[in-house]
Amino acid sequence: MLTSLSCDAAPPEEAGKVSWGRDLGTALASSRESGRPVFALFQEIPGCAGCKQFGRDVLSNPLVVEAIETEFTPLLIHNNKGGKDAEVLQRYGEPAWNFQVVRFLDAKGNDIISRRDQVWETCALSERMIAALMNARRPVPGYLGLLASEHFPRLKQAVFTMHCFWTGEMALGQIEGVISTEAGFMGGHEVTRVSYDPQAMPLSKLIAAAEKVDCARAVHVPATDVGEAKAARLQVGVISGYQSAPASDQKRQISGTALDRLHLTGAQATKMNAWLRSDAARALSFLTPSQRAQVK
Repeated sequence: MLTSLSCDAAPPEEAGKVSWGRDLGTALASSRESGRPVFALFQEIPGCAGCKQFGRDVLSNPLVVEAIETEFTPLLIHNNKGGKDAEVLQRYGEPAWNFQVVRFLDAKGNDIISRRDQVWETCALSERMIAALMNARRPVPGYLGLLASEHFPRLKQAVFTMHCFWTGEMALGQIEGVISTEAGFMGGHEVTRVSYDPQAMPLSKLIAAAEKVDCARAVHVPATDVGEAKAARLQVGVISGYQSAPASDQKRQISGTALDRLHLTGAQATKMNAWLRSDAARALSFLTPSQRAQVK
């Protein structure tokens, strides 16, 4: 068993909500037994405003917390303390009183992927977690990949007109590269607004995919993307006057199911709504283990 932070004292803000181990030897032994890599956080505690923000915004995200605790062996090293913490700093050449750094270690204490500084956002950390799992030949859970995509800083939006936005949310949500959907109204028509990753799904391919599922009677995009959209043979306009549909019209495919009681991210709700009726196993692959346990 890992030696964890005391349950009696409130965890330090800089460490987020993860249940951390505090001893390197114990973490490596646990890694050997479980096969899970070590997620080693070198953190200043008490720390600066940036350290606290990392704890609040990234290490308190429920999906990040669950991924660290279920896919890795969590280890917290204070980079401004003496004793065993200082010994670990010396072993890995980590500077004292530094901003937070996460390293991914195998059961021998070696780096699984190269050390990288200034990884302070949810998307970047999730991508590093995925890379570490892949290098360790461990399965990458679907929710972790979705989490990285949802926090990608350069997502774009497009609004598609179709006959029914319930169908639009389901069909468009199945398209690879579409991260989230929302039912709405624009210009007197039912529409579905999508957020998508332009690296995974360029706008021209997104429009073509939407046309295949009869969800692109017209498309509206930001003014900067009109030129790219006009390559398609359909009505193209600029997003203007968009209004969200009522909550009762959102994600209708999961309405009334056991998924209603879960706290899903926007991207999770989108993929649940997209796949539940046609491929339940695929839909459930985007849930965390604790979420799946709640719907059994």
